[in-house]
Amino acid sequence: MRWIKGLAVAIAAAVVAFPATALERGSVTNLPLPRYVSLKSDEVNARRGPSKAHRIDWVYTRRDVPVRVVAEYEHWRRVEDRDGAGGWVYHTLLSGVRTVLVQSPMLPLLIRPDPRAPETARLEAGVVARLDECLQDWCRIEVGRYRGWAPKAALWGVEDSELRD
Repeated sequence: MRWIKGLAVAIAAAVVAFPATALERGSVTNLPLPRYVSLKSDEVNARRGPSKAHRIDWVYTRRDVPVRVVAEYEHWRRVEDRDGAGGWVYHTLLSGVRTVLVQSPMLPLLIRPDPRAPETARLEAGVVARLDECLQDWCRIEVGRYRGWAPKAALWGVEDSELRD
């Protein structure tokens, strides 16, 4: 019994040390909630509830667009897009491949994470890019044959505090 009490104290200490969202896990996958994924198909139905019997509220028509998973129920995932719209999507229509949506018009893609670095390209708002590495304020992304760094604040689909190798 002593070990169990000690474990409870350790868990309570962990809850105090981390924000509540850092400990939230999906009841089905045990993956963090919320988390970002991308759409696997050019046509994805977002439904009002987690079954095919529920009405379709949205039809996403663009593959690879990032969405945020905010809930899980059996084989269904509740997702939200950049505008906060969304619904329940069947899990096979989602991919773990990370992408981001460019939010800034004519975003410069730089060769290194430095605002003074030379540009490799300029990206229009709405471009979907594959997410690679993320530092504190910058992410390396890839669009077609172009690869470079962009400020994290100009991208949707990555958390402000997220770091990726």
